[in-house]
Amino acid sequence: MEQLGFDGMPRRLYSCTPTRLTTWLDCPRRYRMAYLDRPPPPKGPPWAHNSVGASVHNALAGWWRLPRSARTVTTAGDLLERGWLTDGFADDAQLAAQRQRWRGLVESYVARLDPAREPLGVERTVATRTDQIAVSGRIDRLDDRLPGPGEADGEEEPGGLVVVDYKTGRHPLTVDDARSSLPLALYALAAARVMRRPCHRVELHHLPAGRVLAWEHTPASLARQLDRAQDLAAECAAADERYAAGDQGDAAFAPRSGPHCGWCDFRAHCPEGSAAAPARRPWDALDPGTTPALEPT
Repeated sequence: MEQLGFDGMPRRLYSCTPTRLTTWLDCPRRYRMAYLDRPPPPKGPPWAHNSVGASVHNALAGWWRLPRSARTVTTAGDLLERGWLTDGFADDAQLAAQRQRWRGLVESYVARLDPAREPLGVERTVATRTDQIAVSGRIDRLDDRLPGPGEADGEEEPGGLVVVDYKTGRHPLTVDDARSSLPLALYALAAARVMRRPCHRVELHHLPAGRVLAWEHTPASLARQLDRAQDLAAECAAADERYAAGDQGDAAFAPRSGPHCGWCDFRAHCPEGSAAAPARRPWDALDPGTTPALEPT
């Protein structure tokens, strides 16, 4: 049923990204500082793990954009080194060690890829809408695969569209992370709309562990995730309206404090967050370990 606003006029669609929705879910106060306060409060120092993530994503995107003949393992490592970002590291020695470690991880990952299997999109923006929200986001990689053996831990893959998301964090991931991810589900729905074909499979490619965590959505599970997104968007829209009306306090934007507050960009501006967890150093999320052996597919 079409939602109506004042005087019977249709309610404007709420435009958002998956990140905006998950920021609200994580902490309404951080949402306010990131999306509503203008100018936003100054952030803390840059994070080294963000530099790593951006460097890896850029290298893999650049690798797929090369001609097929140039997509070699060594080229992937060279792209990583040439585009290595330097913010957030403790010193030059740590920076160099991490760059070398991640060169090995990127090369190990690329060694498992088929350079002739052309993606449908790399860093591709997709969008979809309902009668309540208009959501858009950028997919790391969108594949169109034939049925058969694939990258996901020896699993036999069905054919079709696949949303691929690269992960560089040090913490282990599970299939449940792929199953429960709201952004991945929204990317699948948006990719299906853009390509005019069903898209049910989503994958997290976790480079530190050399693993692919895959989930095959059903139409029902995607519908549940879309309902979840619409509920969050409705909460965001209501909070945005309260902010515009002058209500910027905890009633509308209460903090959700906890150990995660040590990693928040806006911790210095949040008394509850500052009390909940000590400030993390910019390089604390880096894994100093050696490159793990890749699991067989």
